[in-house]
Amino acid sequence: MAPEILPLGATPASTPDEGGFDAFVRARTPALLRTAYLLTGDQHLAEDLVQSALARTHLHWRKIGQHGAEAYTRKIMYNLQVSLWRRRRVAEITPARPPERPSGSHDDSAVTRLVLRRALLRLTARQRAVLVLRFFDDLTEMETARLLQVSVGTVKSQTSKALAKLREVAPELAAFTPEEVIR
Repeated sequence: MAPEILPLGATPASTPDEGGFDAFVRARTPALLRTAYLLTGDQHLAEDLVQSALARTHLHWRKIGQHGAEAYTRKIMYNLQVSLWRRRRVAEITPARPPERPSGSHDDSAVTRLVLRRALLRLTARQRAVLVLRFFDDLTEMETARLLQVSVGTVKSQTSKALAKLREVAPELAAFTPEEVIR
């Protein structure tokens, strides 16, 4: 019987199929991509972020197992993105006035998402991460604080400041429910 041929650097114990990693990736990638898109504001950057997080998750798969994999992967995503925010400070120029919403148009949801994206990009990295964790991932204040390694008070204050800033820079979003904006 011929020996099994493995990818470069792989050992029999580290093959991707071990313990359901492939199934985890197939099942959870769409949800991870949605969160990554909200964190990055760009589909390609979101895909890169998820890929990097999944690669790191795979390295520790035997330790974390399938039950803790999603939380571990999300934490890696948040930490990687916060690290990128800290390294790269690019000022984005936004128009003085938000674009007008066409009434009754099929483009309403696309325009709303663009307005939300521009508004989120005007927040600090910490404020954006807190809002994504609290309102998109629906985490509690305590879970958010633990994930970002800050106090619950910091989560509360950053949430308050972020929402106030969103109301200031994108007042047209006040008319929408979160479900309408996330669609």
